[in-house]
Formats: sequence, structure tokens, C-alpha cells
Amino acid sequence: MINREIIRIKIVQLTYAYYQNGNKNIDSAEKELFFSLSKAYDLYNYLLALMVAVTKEARKHVEVAQAKARREGTEEPSTKFIYNKFALQLEENKMLNEFMESQKKTWDDEAEFVRKLYLQITESNIYKEYMASGDDSYAADRELWRKIYRTLIQENEALDDVLEEQSLYWNDDKEVVDTFVLKTIKRFDEKNGPKQELLPEYNSDDDRDYARKLFRATILNADEYQRFMSEASRNWDFGRLAYMDVVIMQIAIAEIMTFPTIPISVSINEYVEMSKLYSTPRSGGYINGMLDTIARHLVDTGRLLKSIEPQRVSMPKGGEKTENE
Repeated sequence: MINREIIRIKIVQLTYAYYQNGNKNIDSAEKELFFSLSKAYDLYNYLLALMVAVTKEARKHVEVAQAKARREGTEEPSTKFIYNKFALQLEENKMLNEFMESQKKTWDDEAEFVRKLYLQITESNIYKEYMASGDDSYAADRELWRKIYRTLIQENEALDDVLEEQSLYWNDDKEVVDTFVLKTIKRFDEKNGPKQELLPEYNSDDDRDYARKLFRATILNADEYQRFMSEASRNWDFGRLAYMDVVIMQIAIAEIMTFPTIPISVSINEYVEMSKLYSTPRSGGYINGMLDTIARHLVDTGRLLKSIEPQRVSMPKGGEKTENE
């Protein structure tokens, strides 16, 4: 699950903190990097468990309504939502239950948020159309939760507040992790029952090695990479650059020089996009030009055995999937 997009984000954050906090112990900084990456996987499981928590909350409401209907002799409420086949399969999922038990994590302490989210769901057209539909297939049940997640969970300020209170590491993780939760919902298959596999923490050891090598190259070769930047910025005052710009370019150069299989254009585009999130509005264009100049110089002088593409086309977010997955 932890792909290179998440790794790049974490390394930008950790490298910036490494210099700002005066931390010169690369081993402890590397441990912090892998701890922060593990928190992204925690969030993935926690968000999956949220759907289970909402289903359990729904059961409470239905049980109360059933008891009332029996007392008054009125029609009992529908149980379609609480017996949603996808939600029941997720609730019984072996990997999710083992992970949540090992981390001692539940949604019990956020009961009020879960209750409000359930009520919000019941008021939505998505829920009303589902309850009125005669389709009781597994595919329809799974699609309901995919729609609920995209519409009511993915963009939810109250949830963002809850997550921020629980872990500062999750501030920048949710947007990326949401895509993996949605991918997981889509991958669920009824025939797999409780043994349905969730996404692993890492797709392979290659991604873990990528994180370690990129972070160490960034720190250990800082003087050399900053010299490249200084030489490439002769028309500008290098000392007046936003410090985050320097950090982002330093990491980009480390990636360009350390990983021969990653095309130069991919590295440049990824870090230009990141600068739009973490630095100034004008940083993207400046960083793009600087990195292009540096890469061409390294290729021309034989320091870098990669080809320079004649034209770079900006890639969409997550466009590096073939490399990561």
C-alpha cells in the first residue's frame, strides 16, 4: 500500500524537519521515517474499520426501532443496511481484525462522530435509493459503500478533525490513503469471505529500500546536490530561495542520481507537483527549470547515465502506478 507517492511526501517532511530541528543523527531520522510510513498503513486499516463501526451503529438504531415497532404493533424497520453483504464481510475480515487487535485501535472513543456519520448516511440520496431498490446482490451492496465512502467519508471535515486529534502523522496522509481504501472496496469478492486479502503494508521490499536509499542519499550528499543548485541558479540569488524549495530539489536530485530505472521526467514532475502543496505558488515553475538544467548538465558531463526526454508532459496525480504497483 505504501507507494512512492507517500514515501516522497514523508521524505520531504522528514528532511525539512531534519534540518530545521538541528537533528544530525541520520539513524534516528531514518527510524522516524519508517515510523511515519507505518502510521499511513495504520490509517488505511482505521478507515476500513470505520465502515464496520457505522454498520454496528446502524444495528443499534434498528434494534431500538424494532423493539418499538413490536410494542406498538407497527411495521418493523428494514434490516437491509445492517445486513449489507460487503459490510458483513469486512466486519469478519481476518486481516483487519488481527491488525486492529494488535494496534488496540477501535472507533469506540469516537462514538458521537460515528453516530452523526450514520445519521448523515441515512439522510443521503445514496442510502435512500439503496433501501428502495430491490437489488440485493453483493455487487449492489459493495457499490453502496463505495459511493458512501467517496461522497461522505473522503471529503469530511469532521473526520479530518478526528484524525488530526489522533495523530499528527495523518494530516497529509488521508488524501492518498483514501485512494487505497476505495481500491480495496473494489477488490472485495464475496467468494473470499473473511480471508479476503487487504493491501499489504509494502508491495515489495523494493519500496522499503527505495525509501531508505532516497532518504540517505538526500542527507549524505547534501553538499554536492546544493552545489548543483547553486551553479544552476546563477541568474538568481540561491540564498533567497524558499528553504522548502531547496529541500524538494535536493530530494529530487537524489532520486534522479540514485535510481537509474526512474525516468528523469517522472522525478521532475513528481517534485514539481509536490512543490505546489508545500512551497510558494511560483515554486513549481522555478523548480522545474532548475531541475531540468541540473539534469541536462549531469547527462552532458557523463555524471548521469540517463536520457533526457525531448519534451516533458505533466503527469496526472498517481501517474507512476506502473512503477509502484
